[in-house]
Amino acid sequence: MGTALVEYFARRGHVITRIVHQDKGGAHDPGAVVWDIPSRQLEPGALAGHEVVIHLAGAGIADHRWTENYKRLIYSSRVDGTSLLSQTLAKVNPLPKLLISASAVGFYGHIEPPSYSDERSVVGKLFLSHVCEKWEQSTNEAHNVGIRIIHMRLGLVLSKKGGALSKMLPVFKLGLGGRIGSGRQMVSWVALEEIPLIVEHMMNSNLSGPVNAVSPHPVSNAEFTATLAKCLNRPAAVPVPAPAVRILFGEMGEELLLSGAKVVPTKLTASGYRFRYPELETALQHIL
Repeated sequence: MGTALVEYFARRGHVITRIVHQDKGGAHDPGAVVWDIPSRQLEPGALAGHEVVIHLAGAGIADHRWTENYKRLIYSSRVDGTSLLSQTLAKVNPLPKLLISASAVGFYGHIEPPSYSDERSVVGKLFLSHVCEKWEQSTNEAHNVGIRIIHMRLGLVLSKKGGALSKMLPVFKLGLGGRIGSGRQMVSWVALEEIPLIVEHMMNSNLSGPVNAVSPHPVSNAEFTATLAKCLNRPAAVPVPAPAVRILFGEMGEELLLSGAKVVPTKLTASGYRFRYPELETALQHIL
């Protein structure tokens, strides 16, 4: 997402400063600002003059089995990083106008269809629900000094360059894909190409607080896997039983693969945003 946003706004003539970790290439980009979350190092002066800050950083939730240590990393990389950024922005003069801080539809936890969630829904009871709640609360210091805050609650971001879809493609291309568990769990998704357009709309709107950045047409896991197979001209005939997911992936599998919520972008659409890729099949055909 960061790469897509940088490319999009650079083409439109915006001045972009990347905030990077030293070990992630910061030394190779003379225009970047380097931060260190554990040591609480981020210089306010380096962020002066920026109107909008977009915060996406956090350890990958599907990059590693969820040991207790890795769960602490998922939590701290989001909560501690957002807290550091928020505290720093509160000291910047002049203040930026807007902080768009990533969150996730994991906030809502697991909700059985046909019930749905929008920005008015309460926080769920899963591990990621707790992470998202604290993640969003970590922007309070920036909010308290008058910076407009948007919590961009992202769904499954679809791209063949990375994320969940890129991991699924090799299996589905071999004709070995299929629904996971019952297939009833909902998948709230958004095309990667939609993200810069959503962010630009947020900048030019009066939106604040939580905003669901998902397609208006979430689908079940069964429909998602069948549509992906159809777009690849392959069958979706190899289901993965829920017990196998739990054995292979533990708590991570339970939350990421067997759980889900039907999330709709009520605030985004009410503010006038019109999706370029609202339907899954059209989006997948474009991506693939």
